[in-house]
Amino acid sequence: MIEQYVLDLQDVDGTRVAVVGGKGAHLGGLSRIEGIRVPGGFCVTTDAFRRITAEAPSIDDQLDQLSRLNPDDREAIRTLSAQIRRTIEGIAIPGDLAAAITRSLAQLGEQAPCAVRSSATAEDLPTASFAGQQDTYLNVVGPTAILQHISRCWASLFTERAVTYRQRNGIDHRTVHMAVVVQRMVFPHASGILFTADPVTGNRKVATVDAGFGLGEALVSGLVNPDVFKVRDGEVVDKAIAAKQRAVQALPTGGTQEVTIDSQQQEQPALTDAQAVRLAELGRRIEAHFGRPQDIEWCLVDDGFQVVQSRPITTLFPVPESGDQDNHVYVSVGHGQMMTDPMKPLGFSMWQLTAMVPMHEAGGRLFVDVTRRLASPASRAGLLEAMGKGDPLIRHALETVLDRDGFVSTLPDAGPGGPPAGGPPAPIDTDPAVVTGLIERSRASIAALERDIRTMTGPALFDFLLEAFEEHKRVLSDPLSIQAIMAGMEATWWLNDKLQEWLGEKNVADTLTLSAPDNITSEMGLALLDVADVIRPRAEVVAFLQGVDGDDFLDELAKLAGGTEARDAIEAYLDRYGMRCVGEIDITRPRWRERPSTLVPVILDNVRNFEPGAAERRFEQGRQKAQKKEQDVLARLRALPDGDRKADEVKGMIDRVRTFIGYREYPKYGIISRYFVYKQALLAEAERLVQADVLPEKEDVFYLTFQELHDVVRSHQVDDELIQQRKEAFRSYHALTPPRVLTSDGEALTGAYRRDDAPAGALIGVPVSAGTIEGRAGVILDMADADLEAGDILVTAFTDPSWSPLFVGIAGLVTEVGGLMTHGAVIAREYGLPAVVGVEQATRLIRDGQRIRVHGTDGYVEILS
Repeated sequence: MIEQYVLDLQDVDGTRVAVVGGKGAHLGGLSRIEGIRVPGGFCVTTDAFRRITAEAPSIDDQLDQLSRLNPDDREAIRTLSAQIRRTIEGIAIPGDLAAAITRSLAQLGEQAPCAVRSSATAEDLPTASFAGQQDTYLNVVGPTAILQHISRCWASLFTERAVTYRQRNGIDHRTVHMAVVVQRMVFPHASGILFTADPVTGNRKVATVDAGFGLGEALVSGLVNPDVFKVRDGEVVDKAIAAKQRAVQALPTGGTQEVTIDSQQQEQPALTDAQAVRLAELGRRIEAHFGRPQDIEWCLVDDGFQVVQSRPITTLFPVPESGDQDNHVYVSVGHGQMMTDPMKPLGFSMWQLTAMVPMHEAGGRLFVDVTRRLASPASRAGLLEAMGKGDPLIRHALETVLDRDGFVSTLPDAGPGGPPAGGPPAPIDTDPAVVTGLIERSRASIAALERDIRTMTGPALFDFLLEAFEEHKRVLSDPLSIQAIMAGMEATWWLNDKLQEWLGEKNVADTLTLSAPDNITSEMGLALLDVADVIRPRAEVVAFLQGVDGDDFLDELAKLAGGTEARDAIEAYLDRYGMRCVGEIDITRPRWRERPSTLVPVILDNVRNFEPGAAERRFEQGRQKAQKKEQDVLARLRALPDGDRKADEVKGMIDRVRTFIGYREYPKYGIISRYFVYKQALLAEAERLVQADVLPEKEDVFYLTFQELHDVVRSHQVDDELIQQRKEAFRSYHALTPPRVLTSDGEALTGAYRRDDAPAGALIGVPVSAGTIEGRAGVILDMADADLEAGDILVTAFTDPSWSPLFVGIAGLVTEVGGLMTHGAVIAREYGLPAVVGVEQATRLIRDGQRIRVHGTDGYVEILS
């Protein structure tokens, strides 16, 4: 292959990223769009960079050292990256390479002022912008200076910030190469940045223009505040004109300088409204060419716009595909399921196939389209009430959308999404046999699934699973099951409302539901205390578990004194709960049965922090506390006017809530039990694909949807490139924050709390479990890293049922996501832990080890130290 050291910008496009880097490829693409002016120039290719680095064999050793460094070891990265830069800048550019560059430079004009700009192969990509990671030099004059600055651009691939960015994003330093763009310098009257979507709200229909006088460096470096224009549908809908006291301008001899702007000009807008609108139109043309919203650097020269850079905006949350141009409003599924991490394609497609309502994927998360339900006044009221009980922030975000004229058009009540015919189902009797029967039916259905799936392989397995999903949905939609869940929740709400009205006491149901029977999730936490009781007296087993770092430790246990009993206790626990894990709604997540080492730190905490018999004592204490509260409440009610009637009504509701509230957790346990059966069958199929050399590793199936995997099993052919793209996309989704509510315009809405009953500086949330507790905050982002002392207050992003084993040792709970009836809230009440959920950015605002006070009755958190 003949090496090409220099290419004209006109000769490159988006297919040449490997040769000219992200910036060069984008500029080449821009220069081909009709009506878009790009300053002329050329690219010094990655072939030239490779030629230069090959001149210094020491770089190989330095890159090896770099790849071994911890991304948090700032000092080591700073030292080594500076050493690599010095090495690169010290390499003399070979004569033939220098000649190729100066020939291209002569076409621009040998003494023409130029911009010399880094263009790495891993920048300006849809999933990683790398904005500002490498260097740009403006107004460089003459061949000698330009060659010197090209060397500096090559070296800037190893600035400390670029190295750290790559390491944090899992990008191998050796896979990234540097090209350099040399362009004719433009000397603008004004310049700035155009975002073709609002970078704050995400709204794809609003373009934002930042503008200042002189070169754009003044804005990029933060030297001045820009004028900001918001453009929608061909008009400026909002603007803020800043006082621009400074600007950066080019010097005649090369380089740039800061200048003071004449006082009379400082308050003048850098653009007219007509120019801002014209610029936004150019932006739409560029956006259409690249197929996604863009962050565009522009210059205004003699009333004409020139574009000097365009890159994708990587921070926007993607919009679900709707297949039409209508307005849509989407609500996050993850916030209700307490799992806002991205899901892999097999995970979200399985959830879609087994869910009771249609779900749309975007950014690896699932959303429900609630537009129809919002459009009908009758269903709208019910939806807002349900959302408000679950998560007040979602309700407020939906109300924000409804306040906008015409975004959601109103349908008559009889339209789609209206109330079901026949009204609500008749209430069920307060009878424990109802719950016992439902649990038995669920167990029988799962046993039948396990029995029938055993012989299924190949395409027949997928046909069987599609039928199994229908049974899955039938069990989920069982009217009696739904009535039992609603009976417990409605009784809770009734008790809280009535007892606040009659006795002036908030959230009394939180105490009345302590140690309610049949709660599979709270039983799971207590059962791990029983496992710790078996292990605690066996010192050799405890010492062994402290050194466990793999998942094959259960076989080793049997070789130790007392190890067989310890292994049997853990195995029995896994038989009952091994299908659970963090983020369990994503079938691709490793289950406890697959990764039992996840439980070891929690077992050891229980061994250290509790006495024998703690589970039974804990449950009994809760039961007695609830019983005492019941007696207290009934006695106080009887002392009131019409007290006997009130006491009888409340007694009936207490019995009802204790009968049904525990069952609230069982359907999820049933879903996840089924999921584990499905997963084992699909992984066995994936193993057969590996044996047949269709796939390199079985976990690759996680990056295919269920339907795509079905096709692969049928055809024995797989698109390796698709799997690679999915892996990169999944990695990039971790950097995105999923909104509670998202519109088809791309606007991300988080909602706000409308309360003024908390002290200044307090963090506001949803009160879900009564009581006030003060203690040390344990900020945990991953359950596997949990290192909590007895009495700590757990602060985390979200908890699903798999976190409940940690709940037995903590004193309180704070989460960023959740509502009154999400799993973490239910279990916090079960265990009597004061809890506040839905506290925005709690894990950033509260530091690990700080003392905090959790007001579980009133819904706020105070940071005390």
